[in-house]
Amino acid sequence: MEKSKLDSVMKRSVAAAVMAPLTLLAVFAGMPYFNLFALFVGCLLAWEWAEMMPTEKKGRYTALYVFAVASSTWLLHLIAVPLAIVLATLAAVYKSRGEKYRGLLVLGVPYISIGVGAFAWLYSIGGMECVLWYILVIWSVDVGGYVVGCSLKGPKLAPKISPNKTWAGLAGAMVFALVVSWVFVFGFNIQPFWRKSLIIAAPFVALIAQTGDLIESAIKRKLGLKDSSNLIPGHGGIFDRIDGLIFAAPFVLIMVIVLFNVQAG
Repeated sequence: MEKSKLDSVMKRSVAAAVMAPLTLLAVFAGMPYFNLFALFVGCLLAWEWAEMMPTEKKGRYTALYVFAVASSTWLLHLIAVPLAIVLATLAAVYKSRGEKYRGLLVLGVPYISIGVGAFAWLYSIGGMECVLWYILVIWSVDVGGYVVGCSLKGPKLAPKISPNKTWAGLAGAMVFALVVSWVFVFGFNIQPFWRKSLIIAAPFVALIAQTGDLIESAIKRKLGLKDSSNLIPGHGGIFDRIDGLIFAAPFVLIMVIVLFNVQAG
């Protein structure tokens, strides 16, 4: 292996060894600790999004994003209030004048607040096992895409957006997600109804997460950036690590709500 690639793998491994236990600790700690963890991550994302934008009002936008994500992760029991706050924040950002990338500044509100909020809601509705399944599937997508993509290479998935991603990597991500989901549902003895649903859903979650990854890459390319920040050695920023997770979270939340209704019916 080339020295540069070896250094990258080592940095990624060290970063993962720190981040993974903290994430799992928050999951097993339950509420309200998981909500606090989600809020902390949301605040980091808010800062990163504002820092990525070429604007002189970074502090203002960071505060607005934090305000929106705090409502979406902490006021779960009020339902309508988080939506109202997010919409109000969206309007406040939209009214900004003279910004070169006003569209992306506006996009930061729903991107962060809905993504992180859905992740927090997933715990509230689906419980610890549901969130753990989702996190493991997302991790398997990253690992599968990286390992298979680097090993097999082949045709590029979206060369103009993310030249390192391949169709082989996408297939590997979906297969890894399927296998990890299968191991999880049988290892945790999940009831048959949910067992079948989660196994079937895993490859689709992988596909949605990879789409989120490509969208974030397109945003960075438009802004002329390689990474969302340099917070994580070998990984870049928080967005670079959880872009797929927050993008797929609303879809997974909707799936869980529908499955609960089907089961109840």
